[in-house]
Amino acid sequence: MAPPKGNQFWKLRSKHGRNYLFENPDALWAAACEYFQWCDDNPFIKAEAKTVNIGDYQSVIKIAELPVMRPYTMHGLTIYLDCGIVYFEQFEKLLKEKIEKDSSDQKSNDFSLVCTRIREIIYEQKFTGAASGFFNASIIGRDLGLADKKDLTFEQKGDNPMKWEVVIADKKE
Repeated sequence: MAPPKGNQFWKLRSKHGRNYLFENPDALWAAACEYFQWCDDNPFIKAEAKTVNIGDYQSVIKIAELPVMRPYTMHGLTIYLDCGIVYFEQFEKLLKEKIEKDSSDQKSNDFSLVCTRIREIIYEQKFTGAASGFFNASIIGRDLGLADKKDLTFEQKGDNPMKWEVVIADKKE
C-alpha cells in the first residue's frame, strides 16, 4: 500500500544522512595506529642471492630473504579502514566546511586534527624512508610532489634560423 499523498513522514526522522565511519576522533586515531603497526609488523620480503664459498674453489648460491620496510600510504590506510580514498578525502573536505561555518565545533576540529596528523605521519615515514635509502627516492619524491621539474624552451638567436639557445628554468608548481 502506498503512503497517502502529501505525507510528511520524512520529518519524523531523528537524523538525516549517514553516520561517520568512526564515532569519535580517538577511534579513527586508534585505527590508524593499528594500520601503522600492521605495516611495521608485516614488512615486504626481498629475495637476495648471495654466493657462499664452501672451499676448494666451490661456491653455492644461497637465497636470503630480507625484510624490507613497508611504506605507509593513504591508499593502504583507507583499505585497512574499509573505506575508499575518495570517502576519506570527502570526509576531510566536509570537516573543513563545517569548521569554516562553525569554528567552535569541537568534534569536527578534533577529527580534522587527527586526519592532518595521519597525513603528516605518512608523509614523514615516506620522506625519511626515501632519504635513508629504504624506499626508491624518485618514486616517493613524485608521490610526495617533490620531483624536480625542468622546463626546456628553445629561443631563436638573432636573425639566423639555425641558431637556437636552450633555456632551462626550474618549474615550480
